[in-house]
Amino acid sequence: MVNLDLYRVFYTVARCGSLTKAAEELYISQPAVSQAIKTLETQLGTPLFKRMRKGMELTAQGGELVYGDVEKAVKLLSSVEDRLMELRETATGTLRIGASASIFQYVLSGKIVEFRNLYPQVKIELISDVSPKIIECLKTDRCDVGFLNMPVPLDEGVQFGETIQILHDVFVVGKEYADLAGGKMTLADLQQYPLILMKENTAARSSFDSFCRNFGMSIQPTIEIDSWDFMKQLVTFGMGIGCIPREYIKKRLAEGLLLELNVEPALPIRSIGMATPKAGNAQYALRAFINLFKRDGDA
Repeated sequence: MVNLDLYRVFYTVARCGSLTKAAEELYISQPAVSQAIKTLETQLGTPLFKRMRKGMELTAQGGELVYGDVEKAVKLLSSVEDRLMELRETATGTLRIGASASIFQYVLSGKIVEFRNLYPQVKIELISDVSPKIIECLKTDRCDVGFLNMPVPLDEGVQFGETIQILHDVFVVGKEYADLAGGKMTLADLQQYPLILMKENTAARSSFDSFCRNFGMSIQPTIEIDSWDFMKQLVTFGMGIGCIPREYIKKRLAEGLLLELNVEPALPIRSIGMATPKAGNAQYALRAFINLFKRDGDA
């Protein structure tokens, strides 16, 4: 098998004309350079250099014969390395982002716009699906970074990163039920009113149902939907009590269009986490996108 490092040492010694200068350029010791030349000479079965008092000189029947081809090969490899380095350090190509529709809308939309403004040459591909499907996309090289409703089962093929958003599920009403916002309620009290929840196949609904089971309860909604925006509209228009992450309704709470209920015990905190494929090196575009979230964490 060809050892490219040996040929790189040979080329450097020939160009520098000195073992010492070649060692300095290659950032290795002079004995290591000398040993590399000896090894290559042994492999090729011919001397490559004449050891002169003033330095190293190529032999006519060895070093001079191969120098030209080695020079071309080394320069070609250097060019390849430069191009790969440029790809790693320049935001180009395609960035594939996976998340649920809700996470895209409420958590990632601002970051995606910010990233596009910073790196307009990067093509952004959005993969909208539930967290288990996003994990499969990460494992099969169909997605570069995923944002998941946590917790999810650990998977050896995925590298789980930091939490990027905490979610506090709260019960809210519109002005039609404003009188409920003045006191305390229990989970059992909710059953007396129309309840609007997300559908069963969603992370929010699974978290709610699991929480109720811990108290020996099974609370069935009056209306099931699969859109936070639709739920906000129904609750605002007085259709019943909704269960929505507080982080998704800050504006309506501030404007008084929705009112938060004091329900005890409070629902458990949920979170959205980041994940990347476990194998492979992240290109610059992906690192730049991830750094947008790390910057917020440092603020």
